[in-house]
Amino acid sequence: MMKLLGLKIIKVTAVFSVLIFSILMLKTISQYTSFDKNIGFLAFKQQVVGNPYWMAFFYIHIFSITLCLLAGLTQFSNRFLKENRNLHKIIGKIYVYNILIINVPACFVLGLFSNGGLTGITGFLIQDILWAYFTVAAVLSVKKGNVIRHRNYMMLSYAVTTTAITFRIVKNLLYNEAHHDYELFYGLNVWAALLINLCIAYAILRKDRLLTGKIKSGKENINTEK
Repeated sequence: MMKLLGLKIIKVTAVFSVLIFSILMLKTISQYTSFDKNIGFLAFKQQVVGNPYWMAFFYIHIFSITLCLLAGLTQFSNRFLKENRNLHKIIGKIYVYNILIINVPACFVLGLFSNGGLTGITGFLIQDILWAYFTVAAVLSVKKGNVIRHRNYMMLSYAVTTTAITFRIVKNLLYNEAHHDYELFYGLNVWAALLINLCIAYAILRKDRLLTGKIKSGKENINTEK
């Protein structure tokens, strides 16, 4: 019972964290509505801001990623799924189309020009590949009627979606301009955000399976005793 409560606390904390940081990201993203090429992140990308294709993908990504974050939040509540199946499907399609049609292609191009040198570029491209793979696997799983596998892959897909949040948390907590090389820290942080999120997702899925197994086992024992 305590483990089940602990899992619920972790899930609720994660949901609220993503919600809060999504709102903060909206505030950050709002600065780019001026289309000024010398603000925020763009100040560090002066070598590519003159490229209209890179700029187009940049704006497409930043103005659509928050929708992915918020859409994904609704997909892991069992109560929401039971009471709003049709809405779940609609939001799920928005999430999937947003990732596969908009953000995976955009992030692939952005990743090729990533900060952090080869370490950062490799990290971003692997993130992009995993993002596409987990999302496609989730869609194929539900089409085959395997809801559990679908849920697991969606959890992994969302773990990649939220790497942008983890990246910023790690940077704000650990980066010190006086002590760290920006390019090296940036590249390593790309990998750190991905590994942290995948480990958290794996821990949740593993704990969920163990708890589900114990609950089913308990019910079977009760039925046997009856």
